[in-house]
Amino acid sequence: MAEHSITRTPVGRRPGRYVLRAVVTAYLFLLVAWPLYLVGRNALADGFTSLGDILTDPDVTHALRLTVVIAVTAVVINTVFGVGISILLVRYDFPGKRTLNALLDMPLSVSPIVVGLALVLVYGGREGWFGPTLEAAGFQIIFATPGMVLATVFVALPLVIREVVPVLQEIGDEQEQAARSLGANAVQTFRRITLPAIKWGVIYGVVLSLARSLGEFGAVKVVSGNVLGETRTATLVVEEKYLNFDKGGSYATAFLLALVAVACIIVVSVLRPKEDR
Repeated sequence: MAEHSITRTPVGRRPGRYVLRAVVTAYLFLLVAWPLYLVGRNALADGFTSLGDILTDPDVTHALRLTVVIAVTAVVINTVFGVGISILLVRYDFPGKRTLNALLDMPLSVSPIVVGLALVLVYGGREGWFGPTLEAAGFQIIFATPGMVLATVFVALPLVIREVVPVLQEIGDEQEQAARSLGANAVQTFRRITLPAIKWGVIYGVVLSLARSLGEFGAVKVVSGNVLGETRTATLVVEEKYLNFDKGGSYATAFLLALVAVACIIVVSVLRPKEDR
């Protein structure tokens, strides 16, 4: 009987794999890398003049500081509640769990403009549900920093949760049960067992949440009032300068925002251990 040899192409050398890589690379280049490069090139077209101008403009520097305050506050809130909600979803069963899990994805599907309008209807002045009561007590939410923080928290809500939940599912709860059987309380178990295991998931979620918070525009514009020197954030500065034909200042401000977001993601990706990637 004649023997027939079958020649197989190694998986790594299949032409289709290289074609797929080329398509994905081109897609990401045209959609992400090239636009970011153009922003940077236009921001630095006249050297560092545009960057120097915006960094010495009191209104722009106030907007940058306000953006950082709002973003950091939103990240802290989302991290605390995000880790708590993640543990609740993975470690416990309760009525309405699927509904809660579905609601957590709502910020990714609802337009930020709709989010801002909804916050105005709930916390706004005379027509808001809680607005008159809050203003009578001396608390202004809409057209003030608290409303901007609420809007930013909402749009970045799922990012920490969607990074932590898969890690919790992967590590299981055997070590946590062992710690509790040895007498550890809930705080000790979380601090010594759970948190070290989900550390990189939390860090990456924080970075994504920070990048999203720094770049939020639609919801913040609705609830801020866009008051110069008071409630104008960096993203609103970009729009304002572009509409006023100050393209150098607009590109420079956008470049700073993009630089911070991209730098955070790159640093975390480089420092993250290979076994945790």
